[in-house]
Amino acid sequence: MTIELLVNIDVENLEKAIEFYASAFGLRLGRHLFDEGVAEMLGASSTIYLLTKPAGTSASVCIPQRRDYQRHWTPVHLDFVVGDVQAAVQKAKAAGARLEGDIQTHEWGRIANMADPFGNGLCLLEFTGRGYEEIASLRSTGRPPR
Repeated sequence: MTIELLVNIDVENLEKAIEFYASAFGLRLGRHLFDEGVAEMLGASSTIYLLTKPAGTSASVCIPQRRDYQRHWTPVHLDFVVGDVQAAVQKAKAAGARLEGDIQTHEWGRIANMADPFGNGLCLLEFTGRGYEEIASLRSTGRPPR
């Protein structure tokens, strides 16, 4: 059985989110369901749905936490694989993203930690050589990755 992965991102302003993800990552608008507060963004390996959720609304019936579009942390985030991380950072910043620290270089490539205009964390990855396979090779030799 194949599992299809769909990505849902809560945003406070749907039009601003559409503009950001189109400008920063070249995604294109698929279905735009204004009445439902949903926009489908195409062009990534998984479909991304932008969901309008006002700040202050309940994030879940199970927890008291409310949505807050200041920078927040979550254990799940998006990684966008790009050909040139420096150029992608500039494009994302021009669209409204924030770079959080310096671009880091590792054996597998380069990474830029960022946040979208809605406080959602994301990373830009530029793989070099064998990408993450480099980490696996280093671990098999006992050498820790940088």
